[in-house]
Parts: sequence; structure tokens; C-alpha cells
Amino acid sequence: MKQLFCLCAALLVLMTACCKNEAPKDKSALEVIKARTSIRSFTGEKLTEQQIHTLLDAAMAAPTAVDVRPWRFIVITDDEIKAGLYQGEVHKKMVTTAGAVIVVCGETTRMVKPHDAPDDTEPVERPNKYWFEDCSAATENLLLAATALDLGAVWLSCYPSERIVDRIRAYLGIPADVTPLAIVPVGYPAETPAPKDKWNPDNIHYDRW
Repeated sequence: MKQLFCLCAALLVLMTACCKNEAPKDKSALEVIKARTSIRSFTGEKLTEQQIHTLLDAAMAAPTAVDVRPWRFIVITDDEIKAGLYQGEVHKKMVTTAGAVIVVCGETTRMVKPHDAPDDTEPVERPNKYWFEDCSAATENLLLAATALDLGAVWLSCYPSERIVDRIRAYLGIPADVTPLAIVPVGYPAETPAPKDKWNPDNIHYDRW
């Protein structure tokens, strides 16, 4: 009887440990949206290639006008390059402890042939009118994917500040026809701020203003 009791106790301890170490359950899309919050402090642990791939795959699943897909991404994992992004700006120091920093950029022009032009017509440069909207949608997808993976992220502004855009473009060697929109540090959270409840029925109008 004593041996049976010890065996049961051991099994109970093992089951408890397994439950604590089980993978987190998948969250619904609405749960992820409501759980997302800005994380500005990270543990410094690096992200895996698979995690980065998953984040970028989600970003590129965003809606895009006329299926242009103007987004371009710079993934920064080198500690020295991360540190130089906001050198001297204390309130942006989270980039140094993030597992990776993803710079979301937009290709602002593209080469296209005029509508109904002959096949041998040379393409001409045309603006990507909706690059800002497309890349903003991609950035939001990136933030939500980080939440779904139990990571943290924060959207640091870049565009439309000419000062920041010019500095980041020069620092990272970004071409003139590509504009950095957002800088997104991603990593394992070192803080647990509660998401804000932003629901406000006063902001809603039905049928007319």
C-alpha cells in the first residue's frame, strides 16, 4: 500500500510538471488583437530564424492595393548595428535589448508599362500611391504575430519625419526610392503591461455622422 501511495504521488508530481511546461494554447484572432500592447523592455534573448520567418510571413499576408506588395524589410540582429539605430536617444534604448529589430520600408515607385501599350513598350516609373497604407497594414500584422508567438514588440515611428527618415536611410544604406516607415523591436518581454481598453462608443457613427 505504501509503495502504491508513493507511485501515485510521483505520478501526480510528474503530471503537474508536464502541465506547467506544456506549450501555450493557440489564441483566437480576437484574443491576439485585444492582448497586443507595446513592449519597451526586452530580456535580450535572440530570436530564432523560424520566429523571424513567421513574423515576416504574417507581415506579408497584409492587404495591398492592386497587389503591388511594396513592403521591404530589414532584419537587424547584430548588436552593434542595433545600438547605432538610436545612438544617444535614451528613450529608444529598447532596440539594444530586443531579440531583433525589423525595419519596415516601402518601395515608393515602380516600373510599369502604360495601360494597353504594345509589348515592346519600355516601362516607365510610376509612384506606388498606397505604399504607406500597405506597409502600415504589414506593420500591424507584424505586431499581432509577435503577440501570437508570446513575444513583445513596439512600433517606433520613422516616416514622415524627414530627419529620422534621412538618418535611417543613410545608416542602413536604403535606396532613394525606398522609404523606412517603422522600426519594430521584437523580443522576449521583460515587462508585462496590461493592454489598454480603447473601446469608446462615442467614436462610432452609423449611416451618417
